[in-house]
Order: sequence, then C-alpha cells, then structure tokens
Amino acid sequence: MSAGTAGAGTLTRLRRLALATLDGNWEHDHTVPSRTLYPHQWSWDSAFIAIGLAHVRPERAWRELNSLFRAQWADGRVPHIVFNPATRVGAYFPGPEFWRTEVAAAAPAVATSGLVQPPVHALAAWLVHRRDPSPAARAALGRLYPRLVAQQRYLTERRDVGGGGLAAIVHPWESGLDNSPAWDAPMAAVPAEAAVMRAYRRHDTAHADAAHRPTDLDYARYLAIVAAYRDHGYRDDGLAGRHPFLVECPLFNAALGLAEHALARIAAVLGADPGPHRERAARITEALVWRLHDPATGTFQPLDLRTGRLVPARTVLGLAPLALPDLPVRQVDALVVEACSARFGVTGRMARPLPSYDRTAPDFEPLRYWRGPSWLNMTWLVRHGLLTHDRPELAAGLRRSMLDLVARAGCHEYFHPDTGAGLGSPAFGWTAALLLDVLAEDR
Repeated sequence: MSAGTAGAGTLTRLRRLALATLDGNWEHDHTVPSRTLYPHQWSWDSAFIAIGLAHVRPERAWRELNSLFRAQWADGRVPHIVFNPATRVGAYFPGPEFWRTEVAAAAPAVATSGLVQPPVHALAAWLVHRRDPSPAARAALGRLYPRLVAQQRYLTERRDVGGGGLAAIVHPWESGLDNSPAWDAPMAAVPAEAAVMRAYRRHDTAHADAAHRPTDLDYARYLAIVAAYRDHGYRDDGLAGRHPFLVECPLFNAALGLAEHALARIAAVLGADPGPHRERAARITEALVWRLHDPATGTFQPLDLRTGRLVPARTVLGLAPLALPDLPVRQVDALVVEACSARFGVTGRMARPLPSYDRTAPDFEPLRYWRGPSWLNMTWLVRHGLLTHDRPELAAGLRRSMLDLVARAGCHEYFHPDTGAGLGSPAFGWTAALLLDVLAEDR
C-alpha cells in the first residue's frame, strides 16, 4: 500500500522521520541542508525548511529566517551561502577563501557567497505567519518585512540587466537548479578548461558518485563565472558588458512575483500599503509572459541575454510560473498540458515522480544532478501552482508521489525519476520540511 493511501501509522512514522531529520540538522540558529555535503546555511533551503518548521517548531522557523537575513548585504542581496565560522576550513568547496566577499563594500561582516538564490523567502515568511498568527509571530513578521522589501528592491532594480522588468541570474547556482540542461547553451560560451580543477578538491564527489554530479568542465566554468563576478567586487553595474553568464530564469522570476504577492499580504497584516506590492507583482507576471513564454511549446523558457534567444531545453523550470496567482488562463492551461505530457507525467495517480527534465529528451539522465532526478521542492512548487489554479486532482497526485518517495527511500536530497530510489545526500532538510508541510493537511 502506498503512503498516499496509508493509514495513520504510516503517516505518523513519516512525521517522526521528518522531525528527526530537521532536529538532527539543526545548527545553533539555522538548519544545514545535510550533515554530509552541506555544512553551512543555504538561502532557499532555509526558506523551505522554515515552511516545514512552522508546523512543529514555529519559533525555530523564525530563527531560521532571521539568521539568514542577518547576513543580508547592505545592497539588499541575500547570499546563497552563509558560512558557519565554527566549521573547519576546507570542509566545503568553494569555501569563503574562494569567495573573498570582503572585496565588496556591501558585504556583511560574516563570510558569505556573493550570489543569490530564488527569492522564496517572503512566501515562506507569510506561510509561517499564517500557520501561527500569534502576536509574537506578527512581531517577527514586522521585523523581517523591511529586509524582504530590500531583497526585492535589489533584484528588481540592480538585476534587471535586460531592461524588461525581470531579474537576471549571473550564475547557474542562482537558479537553484545548478546543473540543469537549461544552462548548457549559456555555459558553453564560458571559457574554461577541466584541467583547472586539478588545483582544487571537490567535496561533492567524495559524498556521491561522480557520475551523478556535474563534470569537472562544468565546475571549471562555475568557478570562472564566480571569479568574473568577484573580481569586479560583486558589482552589478555594467554586467551586460562584461559578465559571461546572464540569463532570465522562469523559476527565479516566478519566485520574484510570488514574493510580491506574499509581501502584499504581509503589508496588510502590518498596516502597510499592499498596493505597490500588487502592482509590482502584476508587472513581473506580465514581463514573464512577454519575455519568457514560448507560444510554440506552451511553456516558459530561460532567456539567454548574451544571445537574445530562449533556451530550448524543456525543464521543470518552465512549470514554475504556474505558482503565480495572476498568470493568465491561456498560459495556465498550456502549462497544465505541459505538466501532464509524457515529458513530466503529472496525473492524479503518478506512476513515476515528477522529473527535473523532459524524460523524453535524448540527453535525459536519471541519475545526474538536476538532469532528470526528482526533487521534492520542485514537486511542492508545481503542486502549489496546481492548487492555486484549481487543479486539485493533479495536485493530489503530486502529494501522493511526495509521500510515496519518502516512505520508500527516506528523506533523500533527490530521487531516481523512474524507480524512486533515494539519491544524493541522506537526511536532507527541505525534503523533510516539505514532507511535514503536506502531511499537515491530514491533521
């Protein structure tokens, strides 16, 4: 019997597993993604983790978000990694000695990376408050609100490199889907040699099969892009003229729009004016449709600002705008068709989990990081969109799939898109947290 139809005993076991995973990954004021490969604090991981913690440890959910935003830069960016100073040097690569964010005037005193990740934090803050709308939670929300606004201001003003109202990412890591086929074409133009990696020690391949991870050439390009950004002091002025990787990502900008919708709700609770947030949300959705929607395929594609062309790879990134409540009906219907196609296989009764890449593509790789495997955070986001647009049967199929994956394989980082076998790091934070979120619907 699958977990989607299991009794109270199975659901209780899953709750206990998820809570034990989060408790085991707690690190004084934040949750590490895992105790194996990821010993620091990651930005969008913390947002998803806060959503789950809200159901079991609401005070810890606020600590999770607050600890991340204490590392916010003066320009408003929220770094994608906040390094734990208690962790030994060399425990993670690339570590603070590579990022050298002290070269940037806007950087905080604590060591961080210089990149960002999808801004799902305002949505997380709203969901945490909605779960526990106590006076203490309202006060926590009030303290976080101006920082969330500053994050949005940074992304909408300093990162609008294309001038069309969307934020550009300057590195594949900023998308959250580090090794997606969506970045193959833009990455191919980045000059680098795999031999560069002989000077470094990769920790990811010590914890996972190298065949499951990005190649050395991929990593050499990742480092070249970071170095290009770092060597200009992580400045965003002049990016169009000098930076080797500039892409408008549908997931990143869907999160940007979702954040404005969440901030409108937060503003209303705090007695501020929600109107400007609603207006910005509408402009972001309009820009997404105008710039990133491909009517020929019916899905959303990244826009390579270096070439001016949409990237053709059909990835789960393209389904993310479904989460926007103001997405026009035509695009909603087209995305539902895409989600239900053989490429992604969403049904009310999922035979296989949602893949991260078109499973009919000739270069689909079921084992390699973001090039096929299933991830619970993307399943959660697509499900959120299906619920937003009144597709409860399809959303229920994704929920059952999430429960089945963890019931069979545990709280892994990601899963085989055919067999459901657990892959990557075990005891993974956002897998546990988002499991708690969907389990809460049974209570």
